[in-house]
Amino acid sequence: MIYKEFQDLKLSALGMGAMRLPVVGGDDAKIDEAAASRMVDMAMEQGVNYYDTAWGYHSGNSELVMGRALKKHPRESFYLATKFPGYDLANMDKVQEIFEKQLEKCGVEYFDFYLFHNVCEMNIDAYLDKKYGIFDYLMEQKKAGRIRHLGFSAHGSLEVMERFLAAYGKDMEFGQIQLNYLDWTFQDAKAKVELLTKWNIPVWVMEPVRGGKLASLAAEDEARLKALRPDEGIPAWAFRFLQTIPEVTMILSGMSNEAQLADNLATFAEDKPLNKEEMDTLLSIADGMLKNTVPCTACHYCTSHCPQGLDIPRLLSLYNEHSFTGGGFIAPMALAGFPEDKRPDACIGCRSCEAVCPQQIKISEAMADFAAKVKA
Repeated sequence: MIYKEFQDLKLSALGMGAMRLPVVGGDDAKIDEAAASRMVDMAMEQGVNYYDTAWGYHSGNSELVMGRALKKHPRESFYLATKFPGYDLANMDKVQEIFEKQLEKCGVEYFDFYLFHNVCEMNIDAYLDKKYGIFDYLMEQKKAGRIRHLGFSAHGSLEVMERFLAAYGKDMEFGQIQLNYLDWTFQDAKAKVELLTKWNIPVWVMEPVRGGKLASLAAEDEARLKALRPDEGIPAWAFRFLQTIPEVTMILSGMSNEAQLADNLATFAEDKPLNKEEMDTLLSIADGMLKNTVPCTACHYCTSHCPQGLDIPRLLSLYNEHSFTGGGFIAPMALAGFPEDKRPDACIGCRSCEAVCPQQIKISEAMADFAAKVKA
């Protein structure tokens, strides 16, 4: 395992994210706890010492499962991170209540790392509003030793990050952003890295393989990469890209099974940054991928706010496939298995999902377009 220095700590370069744990029957709320526990044990044995969860992951069950899985290991042997759920504005006046409950759910007396979750356009005003006392309360917990290191995650624009840092930057010890070779330009991740560097804030990475979308590529793109590194797996290229960026300290991966974990552990056995030709090739492939895709990472924030109960990430995945291929039978065939009231034309355009979407996707427009395309 590669380790990176952070202040007086040595952190495994690979962190285990707990947003995509194995589930039972395809239900995101029903974690396969035995499988998740085995994964934690395997990660610990192979040197992973950073574990990242959050209040809303797996409908609130991620913190519970991760707390129980880590309980088997000495508290000093791992670093646990969780977050204040500001992605939902209803939580803004509940920071103390939520923080105390998180400690209880995780079964710990302190968090090694704690984050303002998902700083974005929707919540930046509330995060900066002193009446909620979020920053003051979290700083008090840090002084009391119940938060060892305070940081933030951001899916918002560069301008939103600048506003947040102008207010709280001097007290932020790390910044977590969506960073991968697709988003290097698509979500202006390069500029976000530069902004964090300007503030001397180490970079934490989320969505390194973009919800699995960079784990496999078109045959011609895979062939281009195999010609450069015949023995390198396709998912590993996403991590090698990040190993090439010196500002990156922590890379989180939300692994869903032991095979993915084993593959990532093998990748992080050594540092293999890209040379210029490899980097140029990878970014060229990314440019080609951006033509017809909606940037959904299947975080499931949207589903809890949809009054129609639509499986929006699945529908957007089918929409991407249908749009990218210019039609075909795959999406219509899949939709035929959906109840009629769960298909894209069931979207009522209320935009509740869009208010909490980290990717700022115009979901209602995508659903309308999808419905029109499959009816054409």
